[in-house]
Amino acid sequence: MPPFRKPAFAYDYDVDREIEALRTYPERPGRRDRAIPPEAPGRLLVATWNIANLGLQRRDDADYRLLAEVLGWFDVVAIQEVNDDLSGLRAIQRHLPAPYRVQFNDAGGNRERFAFLYDSEKVVPREEVGEVTVTPRDLGRVRLPHVAGRFAGFDRNPMIASFQVDETMLLLASVHLYFGAGRPAGLPDDEAADGAGATAANDGGGTGAERAPAAGIDRRVLEAYAVARWAAAQHRSRHAYTRNVIALGDFNLPLRAPGDRVYDALVREGLHVPAHSTQAGGSNLAGNAHYDQMAVFPGAVEEAIEQVGIFDFDGAVFRDLWGAGTAADRRRFQSFVRYHLSDHRPLWMRMRT
Repeated sequence: MPPFRKPAFAYDYDVDREIEALRTYPERPGRRDRAIPPEAPGRLLVATWNIANLGLQRRDDADYRLLAEVLGWFDVVAIQEVNDDLSGLRAIQRHLPAPYRVQFNDAGGNRERFAFLYDSEKVVPREEVGEVTVTPRDLGRVRLPHVAGRFAGFDRNPMIASFQVDETMLLLASVHLYFGAGRPAGLPDDEAADGAGATAANDGGGTGAERAPAAGIDRRVLEAYAVARWAAAQHRSRHAYTRNVIALGDFNLPLRAPGDRVYDALVREGLHVPAHSTQAGGSNLAGNAHYDQMAVFPGAVEEAIEQVGIFDFDGAVFRDLWGAGTAADRRRFQSFVRYHLSDHRPLWMRMRT
């Protein structure tokens, strides 16, 4: 997607103060469920975060410190919207603890890469890496009733990477499905589709309904189904490197519920989308869409999951910029957050290993 416009106003913040606000956010009234569990033996913290236009939007060093602060809470993180220009990813790495390592793929649609950050003292990268692709002979098999058009392949091939923690081997597939034109209903014309509205923690509203051309939504539905087919094939194959598959990332999923076309396509082959333990609303800043998800199959991986949550960092940072919460204050706050940090919230999962 094109970069967000840099806010026209100046706002200099104290990064140490904002880091403290992130760390103490669960201590605020009604935010106890936002607490990220500490690192512990026999437990793995997996996260996914679409960091808007990373390497394309010109963030400040303080911004990268805030991003690294949150990323460093997790053992392995799938990051979407890493630009072909790796400067943003490298800037985050400079602020992470020394053991953190990165894997990334080549650029696809919108010149976007996928990346996996992981703590090498806890997580061991294994042999299988690559991308989810559909061969030309199989393109015609990615079809669904009542979906017009043909599947022509992914706009951005999901990246796959295998990791081991203790005795548990996992194959992670990081996705960023096609979005298409349109925006959530009720948002101003100058605000981008992926979550430019008010934060849920700050009295956000909206339904998350989209005004997108049917062909664009159909394309997204077929991409979701292609991910589901690939995951099912891995999970069932006797030749699989590991059957412990987790599909995670930005599915551009409007609603995590039966009846949503993207959701129905994603779960059609048996994947489950675990319920969230937090009350933050959606994973976009507006809190009105469930774009970011993790999907697993029934069995060992699902049974090992202890918690799944959204961390609405936007409820913690830049409180003086939020001001009195007027419409003008909200617009300023939102424009700053989505440019300097992101328009998506991280989604995390804690599981036994």
